Amino acid sequence: MTYKTIVAVLSAAEDAGKVTDHALALARRTGGHVIGIHAESPVVVTLIAPMEYPDPNAVLELQERAQQQSREVEQAFRSRCARDDISYEWRLFTGTAGYASAGVIDSARGADIVLAGQFDPDLDGPAREDIEDLLYESGRPVYLVSNAPAGPEPVDRVLVAWNGSREAARAVFDALPFLTAAKDVEVFAVDPPETAMQSRDFSGAELAAALARHGVNTTVTSGATGGHSVAETLNRRATEIDAGLIVMGAYSHSRLRQRLFGGVTSAMMRGARVPVLMSR
Repeated sequence: MTYKTIVAVLSAAEDAGKVTDHALALARRTGGHVIGIHAESPVVVTLIAPMEYPDPNAVLELQERAQQQSREVEQAFRSRCARDDISYEWRLFTGTAGYASAGVIDSARGADIVLAGQFDPDLDGPAREDIEDLLYESGRPVYLVSNAPAGPEPVDRVLVAWNGSREAARAVFDALPFLTAAKDVEVFAVDPPETAMQSRDFSGAELAAALARHGVNTTVTSGATGGHSVAETLNRRATEIDAGLIVMGAYSHSRLRQRLFGGVTSAMMRGARVPVLMSR
């Protein structure tokens, strides 16, 4: 298994270059084809005009701003791809649906992996809803490029966030190309429960055995939150072992519950210190 079709969803000029760099680095290792995608969504603001009709000049200005952003994103993508001897293509979709547009979702469903920028409320990049749409609708693993300044370095160590869920299991095997290429993989359980089926001391042991059959050098550890959130615990552990990637399941609880109360997925969308591969 390898990543041969790599979709890079590029939302704004601020993150287009970084996401493209990660996509190209992955394509160089796998011999993959990179598809750059941008969903052009006009900026929506309240337009106040006499007789409650929108000012045509204001509408034209919004359209031009959206088109200018599309040109900047395309330039950032094409200029980087042109420097590499890598197969690539560019796709532009227009409308108001953003990442949820049919064109973006259809393109993502035909990919081995989808790359996107991490949610950052301070930048004109993807919104939390955009990333949720990719995770829920594409059916593909989503690799979130973190806002940390580091570039796409080779991933020598991977931290697998393991809770025994269906989503976590899918993420692990979606990430298998990263795991088999890494020098070390740590299966890390946070506050593992004691159940009738398995002792907390052996949480992740069966997964580690399965990965070992793929030639993955795997260790199993666990940690306690100790008053911190699970997301903080994962970030802290990734820093301790110098992991270049976190692999985790997304939304093992309902989307509504995540929206109302937050959760590990939402927190990692915003605060992961290294790239995160999520699957649902």
